[in-house]
Amino acid sequence: MKVTLISIPVRDQEKALKFYTEVLGFIKKKDLPLEGGNRWLTLVSKEAQDGPELLLEPAPIHFEPSKVYQDALMEAGIPYAQFDVNSVDEEYERLTPLGVTFSVKPTVMGTVKIAVFNDTCGNNIQIVETL
Repeated sequence: MKVTLISIPVRDQEKALKFYTEVLGFIKKKDLPLEGGNRWLTLVSKEAQDGPELLLEPAPIHFEPSKVYQDALMEAGIPYAQFDVNSVDEEYERLTPLGVTFSVKPTVMGTVKIAVFNDTCGNNIQIVETL
């Protein structure tokens, strides 16, 4: 068994696509039309293009419990997802001038360094570097 797809709830798939590709640097892998103007929209990491796909899921728009859960995580400051990076400091320095808002600046926590930012689509995302 292995992980091939993980979804992240987004309130606007087009806005999320732009942020995750143009700002974070992911690559669009699949973009298939679905009912109601939604899309099966997946992304992959540039470094692992055959690796797990990230589905930009429009669940909060159509499923109220998803919206409630997403809002609760955001309000509590809890990240919805975590992405590994080579250097948290370098990503922080790269993303900040692009307008990315960090709620947690680079912080050492034991054997890792983390930072948390707002993905502009309703989620806190944590980046982590193993020290």
